[in-house]
Amino acid sequence: MSTFGIVLFLLIAGMAFWLLIFLMGFILPFWITLGLFEQLRPKRIFEDKEAA
Repeated sequence: MSTFGIVLFLLIAGMAFWLLIFLMGFILPFWITLGLFEQLRPKRIFEDKEAA
């Protein structure tokens, strides 16, 4: 039964490790890039009343 616990622990730890690798390698840069594009996009201060 002790072997089953060790294997289960290693399985869960391995899944958590690969999830963190995926998050740090893909999701975080994607999130930062979207945030930068949102900050650099020109914002409209005054809305055109004729366009609406």
